Amino acid sequence: MNIKKTAQLTGHNAAIFALAEGPDERQFFSGAGDGWVVQWDLDNPDLGKLVAKVEQQVFSLCFLKKQNALVAGDMNGGIHWIDVANPENTKNIAHHQRGVFDILAIGEHVFTVGGEGKITRWSADEGRALESYHLANQALRCIDFCEIRNEIAVGGSDNAICFLDAGTLELRHTLRQAHANSVFTVRYTPNGRHLLSGGRDAHLNVWDLDYDHHKFHTQPAHWYTINHLVFHPDGHLFATASRDKTLKIWDAANFELLKVLEGGRDGGHLNSVNRLLWSSHENLLVSASDDRTLVVWATEY
Repeated sequence: MNIKKTAQLTGHNAAIFALAEGPDERQFFSGAGDGWVVQWDLDNPDLGKLVAKVEQQVFSLCFLKKQNALVAGDMNGGIHWIDVANPENTKNIAHHQRGVFDILAIGEHVFTVGGEGKITRWSADEGRALESYHLANQALRCIDFCEIRNEIAVGGSDNAICFLDAGTLELRHTLRQAHANSVFTVRYTPNGRHLLSGGRDAHLNVWDLDYDHHKFHTQPAHWYTINHLVFHPDGHLFATASRDKTLKIWDAANFELLKVLEGGRDGGHLNSVNRLLWSSHENLLVSASDDRTLVVWATEY
């Protein structure tokens, strides 16, 4: 396969923790430790636009296309509802404790997971909390949704992965020791049969959801923490980001490693790679890092 760096975006003054899709496939948003939320255009990557600034480090982002709004989570548990057209109307809500680590939109609702072990369902139109459930006594770190199964998966610092009914939030199943340490990323495969997970133990685990959540595959995928995992828009590849400063490209059919992208050889990152976004716009992969930069990668396979 052929992957090359096409741009390196600068402008943030602190580590970049969050990425979100934009109004169309060419655009995306980033959020960082400087409290800035910036909008980027993949056709003109050097021209970042400051959309909003919050008082705390931005840990998570989610764009709501219908509302033309961003939901940002900060390190202290605050939720910020940002009107992209009129950011001065931002609504700030103190809700979670010790950080909002992931945000996910499903239909008319938004789900947030926080440092106190709570998941909350919000009204996307009203920016209002509808219900909350306490899932763990430690932080909830990541969340994903499978439409085929009508199911939400949540990973946490208690090493567990919880599977919830997306409609009722009823707990369906719990993998108590999914990893040897905190679970930082979970992602359903496009066909809904497997769940991929990664965490502080640097292992990539694959769970067979049709066979009693059996651990179908496992391997030490990085040297240090796996921070994030995303699928290619076509589903045939996925990428992992790690504190070991690399991102890796994998074959989604057999979970085999295809490519390692690093700093010196490939012009990658100099510090931890925290977040990924794989756009359908020309198959461009965006990576965000502690080195305060974003790198855009063109992929051919």
